[in-house]
Amino acid sequence: MPHIRPVSDLRNNFAEISKIVHETSEPVFLTKNGYGDMVVLSIEAYERKLFKDEVHFKLKEAELEAKSTEKRYTHEEVFSQLKVGLDDNRE
Repeated sequence: MPHIRPVSDLRNNFAEISKIVHETSEPVFLTKNGYGDMVVLSIEAYERKLFKDEVHFKLKEAELEAKSTEKRYTHEEVFSQLKVGLDDNRE
């Protein structure tokens, strides 16, 4: 069930809203005059959402590329390239 609060609660009950977003990892939706105005989310939950969005985007990109070419890579080719990339980042 979503947490919906009036925007005035951000000022009057900040600690409570902060506790909700950190303990539940869910957003709190703030309303102004009965209409949605903004969303409050913990940094951790926001970063997880960004990561999931990026992974989803990369998978869609890979799916489109796979449809546009017949080139396929073996397990060994993929992991050897990943290892090279990891080794380059360590230096």
